[in-house]
Amino acid sequence: MTNDDTTTTNDTEDVRDLVAQLVFGSLAAQTVRAAVRLRVMELIGDKERSAAEVAADAGARTQPMTRLLRALASLGLLREHTAGSFSLTPAGATLDPERPGSLTSLVRMFTEPTMLRAWEHLDDSVRTGDVAFDTIFGKDFFSHLKEFPDLSAEFNAAMSQASRATAAVLPHAFDFGRFTTVTDVGGGDGTLLSAVLREHPALTGVVHDTEEGLAQAPTTLERQGLTARCSLAAGDFFQSVPGGADVYLLKSIVHDWSDEQAVTILTHCREALPPAGRVLIVEPVLPEVVDAETAGLTYLTDLNMMVNVGGRERTRADFEEVCRRAGLALTSVTPLEQAEPFCLIEATAA
Repeated sequence: MTNDDTTTTNDTEDVRDLVAQLVFGSLAAQTVRAAVRLRVMELIGDKERSAAEVAADAGARTQPMTRLLRALASLGLLREHTAGSFSLTPAGATLDPERPGSLTSLVRMFTEPTMLRAWEHLDDSVRTGDVAFDTIFGKDFFSHLKEFPDLSAEFNAAMSQASRATAAVLPHAFDFGRFTTVTDVGGGDGTLLSAVLREHPALTGVVHDTEEGLAQAPTTLERQGLTARCSLAAGDFFQSVPGGADVYLLKSIVHDWSDEQAVTILTHCREALPPAGRVLIVEPVLPEVVDAETAGLTYLTDLNMMVNVGGRERTRADFEEVCRRAGLALTSVTPLEQAEPFCLIEATAA
């Protein structure tokens, strides 16, 4: 066999491995879901524990638990030291709900059957442009959440966990000190705005969301000692946003909605914006051409927007267009290092 033949064979194997890895991705996700539901990481904690011990504490059988733990070790979430004895890796530790920086709610939400049902109909959404979730459940995603308080709370917690990296970076990425009041539109439990207010003591804030979205916000503000500097405003950003702020912040909001709906939300921000105010959008910004080396998961979140809520991820040109239609001028796009793939998109009154 020549060197060229060897290279061709190796390349073929790499291609097959890639496809197999992609196809088995859903199985890996369900493995992680099972680990969270069985509290595996919490039960192992900081110790090295045997599969038998974990199984007993989880109310499971030893042999199936051993198989689960070994699968988790193969995924890089556990380390098997000797046969049947395991400890957490740093990645596995993020699935312990008792640890700071836990991603447990994020895992629960994005492996939740309600969230995954629409993905079974991705091809239908591609053919028709319809939102698969709406077709399956007879209502939109956020209306569905209103009917299930536990699921709504899990969604809020997942969004809070997804905002932590941005919350660590955003307060230093923009000169908030020039302004007086920030309204976080669709701000959920207040995780992001709390980080901004902590770093800028002269600022006051408003978290604006639906009643369901704000359900956990009082706890967040009280924990951060911000109840005197931050108020809550329940409402519908399709109808209006609270006036009186000079910065309107929207993280992971615009991508949930169609262009028409995005323009409506941004128009309400524009209507409330004082002459020297700013609208800050925090979202991924797609390049004009896909770069597989740097793409990450953003194109999968784009498809998730398609099937579950009818939104989309956008390029800079897309953001410029929705801003223009809302009476705003996009002035800058700044990648948020340490919070990839998010960017800070700044807009002013046009």
